[in-house]
Amino acid sequence: MSITTRRAGEADTELLHDLAARTFGLACPPGTLQADIDAFIATHLSVASFRGYLADPGRILLLAVHDDEPVGYSMLVDGPIKDPDVAAVIDDVSIELSKFYLAPDRHGSGAAAALMTATLAAAAGTGASSCWLGVNQQNVRAAKFYAKHGFEVVGTKRFLVGAQWHDDHIRRRALP
Repeated sequence: MSITTRRAGEADTELLHDLAARTFGLACPPGTLQADIDAFIATHLSVASFRGYLADPGRILLLAVHDDEPVGYSMLVDGPIKDPDVAAVIDDVSIELSKFYLAPDRHGSGAAAALMTATLAAAAGTGASSCWLGVNQQNVRAAKFYAKHGFEVVGTKRFLVGAQWHDDHIRRRALP
């Protein structure tokens, strides 16, 4: 019974979509319409989307696996910061932690910590000096987890889910 991490490949496209479809709604604040969650998944977390993400050399996707079962994933996105709210508060060479999700039945298992360790190592391997992410301001569980792993709030931004805008904290941590 061990937790391992590995880089995702083309053969993982469907399971990444499945994990995303099962976990994305967990990060949304209470009151988010299911139709908006479904629209976001269809637009940004579809099989076709993951196929594109995996083919993009500026992205790194990692899987957390427990006893041969994928239980979580992360995605790093390299390149210039496109969001003006983020660019206003992060001015160094930074990589985005765009996605970090774990199956709900694996919370507290150590899988998230293992995945974060591997994700930060991969981020550092790109040469970036910091890693940033956006997390909904109402997602207390995630905020505690990110704070525990050295991510500090440095600003705010908006995030569109379906037709509804949400307020996110921008969190950043230095990389070794």
